[in-house]
Amino acid sequence: MVASDQLTILQRIIGWCARNWLLTFIVTVAATLWGYRSLINASLDAMPDLSEVQVIVYTKWEGRSPDLIEDQITYPLATTLLSIPKVNYVRGQSMEGYSFLYLVFEEGTDIYWARSRVLEYLSTAQNKVPKEVQPTLGPDASSVGWVYQYALKDTSGHHNVAELRSLQDFKLRYALASVKGVAEVASVGGYEKEYQIDIDPNKLASFKIPLNRVIAAVRASNNQVGGRMIEVSGYEQSIRGRGYISSIEDLNKVVLKVSKNGTPVILDQVATVHLGPAFQSGQADLNGEGVTVGGIVVMRYGENALSVIAAVKQRLEELKANLPQGVEIVPVYDRSDLIKRATATLNHTLIEEMLIVSLIITLFLLHARSALVAIITLPIAVLLAFIPMYYQGLTANIMSLSGIAVAIGTMVDAAIAMIENVHQRLSLWQTQKLVGLASSPSSRTEVIISAMQEVGPSIFFALLIITISFIPILTLEGTEGRLFKPLAFTKSYSMFFAALLSITLIPALAVLVIKGAIHGDQSWLNRTLVAIYIRVVRLTVKFRWLVIIAAMMALITVVPMYRMLGTEFMPALNEGTLLYMPTTLPSISISEATRILQTMDRMLVKLPEIAQVFGKAGRSTSPTDSAPLSMFEIMIQPKPQSEWSQGMSWDQLIQKLDQTMQFPGMPNIWWMPIQTRTEMLATGIRSALGIKVFGPDLESIQKTAIEIENALQQDPRTKPYTRSAFAERTTGGYFLDFDISRDKAARFGLNIAEVQNIIVAAMGGEVISQTIEGRERYGILVRYGRPYRDHIQALKRALIFTATGAQIPISQVADIKFRTGPAMIRSEDAQLVGFVNIEVTDKIGIVDYVQNAKQVVADKVKIPDGYRLDWAGQFQYYTRAKASLAILVPLTLFLIFFMLYFHCKSLVETLIIMLALPFSLVGSVGILLWLQYRISVAVAVGMIAVAGLAVELGVLMLLYLNMAWSRYQAEGNLNTQSDLTNAIVEGAAKRLRPKLMTGLALFIGLIPIMEANGTGADVMKRIAAPMLGGIASSLLLVLIVFPAIFAIWKGKALPSSPKQQKPRSCHTV
Repeated sequence: MVASDQLTILQRIIGWCARNWLLTFIVTVAATLWGYRSLINASLDAMPDLSEVQVIVYTKWEGRSPDLIEDQITYPLATTLLSIPKVNYVRGQSMEGYSFLYLVFEEGTDIYWARSRVLEYLSTAQNKVPKEVQPTLGPDASSVGWVYQYALKDTSGHHNVAELRSLQDFKLRYALASVKGVAEVASVGGYEKEYQIDIDPNKLASFKIPLNRVIAAVRASNNQVGGRMIEVSGYEQSIRGRGYISSIEDLNKVVLKVSKNGTPVILDQVATVHLGPAFQSGQADLNGEGVTVGGIVVMRYGENALSVIAAVKQRLEELKANLPQGVEIVPVYDRSDLIKRATATLNHTLIEEMLIVSLIITLFLLHARSALVAIITLPIAVLLAFIPMYYQGLTANIMSLSGIAVAIGTMVDAAIAMIENVHQRLSLWQTQKLVGLASSPSSRTEVIISAMQEVGPSIFFALLIITISFIPILTLEGTEGRLFKPLAFTKSYSMFFAALLSITLIPALAVLVIKGAIHGDQSWLNRTLVAIYIRVVRLTVKFRWLVIIAAMMALITVVPMYRMLGTEFMPALNEGTLLYMPTTLPSISISEATRILQTMDRMLVKLPEIAQVFGKAGRSTSPTDSAPLSMFEIMIQPKPQSEWSQGMSWDQLIQKLDQTMQFPGMPNIWWMPIQTRTEMLATGIRSALGIKVFGPDLESIQKTAIEIENALQQDPRTKPYTRSAFAERTTGGYFLDFDISRDKAARFGLNIAEVQNIIVAAMGGEVISQTIEGRERYGILVRYGRPYRDHIQALKRALIFTATGAQIPISQVADIKFRTGPAMIRSEDAQLVGFVNIEVTDKIGIVDYVQNAKQVVADKVKIPDGYRLDWAGQFQYYTRAKASLAILVPLTLFLIFFMLYFHCKSLVETLIIMLALPFSLVGSVGILLWLQYRISVAVAVGMIAVAGLAVELGVLMLLYLNMAWSRYQAEGNLNTQSDLTNAIVEGAAKRLRPKLMTGLALFIGLIPIMEANGTGADVMKRIAAPMLGGIASSLLLVLIVFPAIFAIWKGKALPSSPKQQKPRSCHTV
């Protein structure tokens, strides 16, 4: 027993908590209740929030071409907003009638600070854009916040899609937008009702009425005024002038002029007024049944997804009672299903792990009360880990819960070692009492305390090293940091609280619970294993050099095995929902896009594995959605996997779908919803891999991008692994240009604006006002009737009033020509850019593919001067993480080495323990090769985790070897090599139980993860697999190689007299 004045601080804590067990229990219970409260209040989600801090600037300028939008809105705003502090990059997108700017800020920037700075800079940029446009901020959300989507279905046949769209826009949308946590509710599909005035230019000419007079008259006829008040019979009566347009009849009666004889000319005489669909930038379909209306619920940044979705569902249930008869709300995407499946998978795995670890402890100890001391720390440590999680704002998701799952086996290590040592010391103490030998300490409580003080600090130190080993993960940045930091945090929290409980609660429980006769390790299982292992240890010591050579040969095999592994960022999370994203050429019409969408939906829903399909062509009304009409997004809900064809996997299902959905000129991209939107937000590209082509000219950008597309699809180095490669046709739009001659216009006294007003209003149509019908609002559109604008000859005859009152066709002042141009213009940091979207097959890792593809592009494609390529996608995260870990892992290993040396006070012992690290790679790499897993960041996390575990096993073995060595030396029994062998047998074989319990708890505790098949299991398996293999090889190293190394080390320095050698220790006695 160590004197009280020689106790370390950790030994003092152990002793104090054991003697003051009631106070220790009170504090533990209070902390546990605090942890439980944090658990029930923690936010749940499927994945960590991987979205960048993003602010959207959205500008609408209807009828304007993409190049005009780019020149007058997107570019001026982008150059101004680039100088905002903390902005990483500004992505621009100009399309017909719309400008989108996506400002991505540095990680950790407060979203509302960012929004306020953007507003500040927008105020100074207002004078750089046309006066009639108003740039606005998008919602405080991103497309990753699309947590719930639904479609409206009319089963009665009494409601058209225009009525369904009005129901969505003016009732459901506002009701859902008021739900806490909802940033926006967007609409998609159907037809927005619009009052359309189709002008007959011939009749207009016959009455000598210019088009601008029609516009002015309609605007002047749609108003309501107030005339203050008058008093009547003691009451104030408000005076109102009611004049809102509310029907087609109201519009027909609008007066345009009065003839000389006093006869009014009304709108009905020169135009046809009717209801029609407004201009559409997108369309929706459900199961190929025809045009439908959909709603998209966008969650605000930082909200609890599960709570928001639950509140949205509850509000929809309340609204169903007031829906028109026959109208149903059909959910088409519900992220809460994914969240529940993911957390259920993790919860099931955690419970299985706890039960298995508990069974191992009970089986080896065969003492229920002692087993309870170790087992009870598991749920308590897990609950305590939720306290910092909650206050740090971490959600309970696949990654954060995986951190706890991979730590379960390690969390009981301290309890195992301490309880086992208590058993050994109590057994010895009881034996000494029976034979009447004096023993110190004299009481049972002091024996327990002394036993725990003997091994507690070393185990605490080992757990601390495991926690420190995760420092490299905490330093990751970008998407990979946001993905894996929650895992590192929760594992570190779990290990910290497990270590804390090992020196506080466990001593208190031990002195209170461990009662009765203790029989050491006399169970049949222990006796059998020890008997076998004694023979192994004696052979190991006898053939020590042969064992070392065999171990070195095993270590050498790591290099060739590692080179056989592919590389990837991480396996795709199976979200249970597929997102099919084909793309066609630009300038497709809305009617053709709708036809193609319905055709694809019908083909998909007919497949036996598919339950439901909801398709979207183009964009919704949300600023978070900038999809062009040429892009399709089809949400596919498969049936339960038990209803699929026998033995079909997800990869086989995707392969079947890909073979079914083959359309010429439309490359397929199959992905998951969250993953897709995360990638689009992070890189601007809608595939896992893409190439950005930067340059000053759009035509040259497109030419280079198409050359890259062809090279990747045709070169044998990439062709077998390229599922699709598609260069966006940036100049594939079709335009009808009116080239106005200034000289010709001047002859008629016309300026450019007067001619352009006819082009805008008469041909394209202009929304000049809106009706107010209760809570509903509908636009009023003025334009020429279809016969006067549906072919070029009719357009040439469009009449313009001159300054003298004469009417001339527009062809006299403008040449009309068909041209091609950009259908959509992309930019990044105000530089023009074109995208090549690439989807890679599962035959190769994406990082390996990029290496091959870069060589193919370098060989086959000549990049013009002034142009550059930027490879973007998931491989960036892997490359960035690899570069970061290449620096930080060695630094962390050096820190571990320094801490071990500080603890052991021996360079040799430190080096022996550090040998466990490379030997853990033998099992890790071997199991990866066996399972055909690729090297990924997830795998790297597992390897880093196993490094700390390997060190722990090494510390534990060396602790017991040193304890046996010290005892033999102190008793004078260490005189020959035979004595050395006996000491090693006692330290290794006779103290086998704690090492086996620790190793098996770690190893078998991970098996439920490898057996899991639910949502998120693939990610968990990549982390657990290298840990499983690494623990196995480390355990073999510790049990077989360590005794051989210890025999070589101590055998050379074996003294002739045991008194000449002081014990050197990685122990605490």
